[in-house]
Amino acid sequence: MPEIQLQESEAVGVATDRIRIDQLAAVVMEGLQEYADLATEDLKAAVKKAGDSAKKDVQAGAPVDSGAYKKSWAVKTTKETANAMEVTVHSRNRYQLAHLLEFGHAKRGGGRTRAFPHIAPAEAAAAELLEREVERALK
Repeated sequence: MPEIQLQESEAVGVATDRIRIDQLAAVVMEGLQEYADLATEDLKAAVKKAGDSAKKDVQAGAPVDSGAYKKSWAVKTTKETANAMEVTVHSRNRYQLAHLLEFGHAKRGGGRTRAFPHIAPAEAAAAELLEREVERALK
């Protein structure tokens, strides 16, 4: 069997760039910035995935009368910067009903209506999903 001989730089797989000590800080910062950029992309994707998941969970748990309330849920990017992203899951045109259905409300003739908790469970599931996705992305 032929022997394969590798030079030290090929065997270790390290970069052969040499830097002076006064350049060390700049090179380390460049590497950290590259990692931050990659992590930011992964985190933004995780936020989008969690927002979409929350929307689907809200729609799945929403009470159905005509179906308009269930279909009205959407995900909107509220704020996005170079290294941060915020999404909002909201009802586009039936927002007045959201808290009434989630918690119930008083009736005109007395008594209360039944609550249909569908937003809080979806929020909790989305937060858990986001946490898992962030941990997976940063490993």
